[in-house]
Amino acid sequence: MKNRLARLCLTTALAAAFAAPALAAPETYLVEPNHTYPRFEYNHFGYSNQIQRFNKTSGTLVYDKVAKTGAVDIAIDARSVDTGYPLFNEHIQGEDFFDTARYPTIAFKSTSVKFDGDKPVAIDGNLTVKGITRPVTLTVTSFQAMPHPMLKKDAIGANAVTKIKRSEFNAGKHAPYVGDEVTLTVAVEAIKQ
Repeated sequence: MKNRLARLCLTTALAAAFAAPALAAPETYLVEPNHTYPRFEYNHFGYSNQIQRFNKTSGTLVYDKVAKTGAVDIAIDARSVDTGYPLFNEHIQGEDFFDTARYPTIAFKSTSVKFDGDKPVAIDGNLTVKGITRPVTLTVTSFQAMPHPMLKKDAIGANAVTKIKRSEFNAGKHAPYVGDEVTLTVAVEAIKQ
């Protein structure tokens, strides 16, 4: 009886030791700014859909594959808007649109992340533009978690999309001629810290 109890204790201890690595903790990843470019798309007078981007983004992503939880905290430098035309960059940084003199940062902070298996598929959160915060849901269209082949560190990457109305953020000048509905697309890569 004493030997069986000793074997049971040893077996339990070994099982716990081998199971410990499976109990992953949340891991924090720092946004990699050279591969993270939020874009926005809108219709221009019915002629075409215009796609612009922001060149400076920072933030963190938290990912726990085992617990199926995550968090996103992103800051976009609205002054880094890039339309390919310097005069237009200045124009949309004005009061009628981004008003970057008063509101230089666009922010997104998640409130929940929905998973399908071990991959996130939707991120609910709050988007702040021009000091106005509204709830949005980002649909994750692709996700990858793996060691970065060049940096030799764990990395994650995703593409996500949502639609907003710019008029809801006090940026609706020229609507409806210039489309009020804006598609926001974020391509993000982040490196484990």
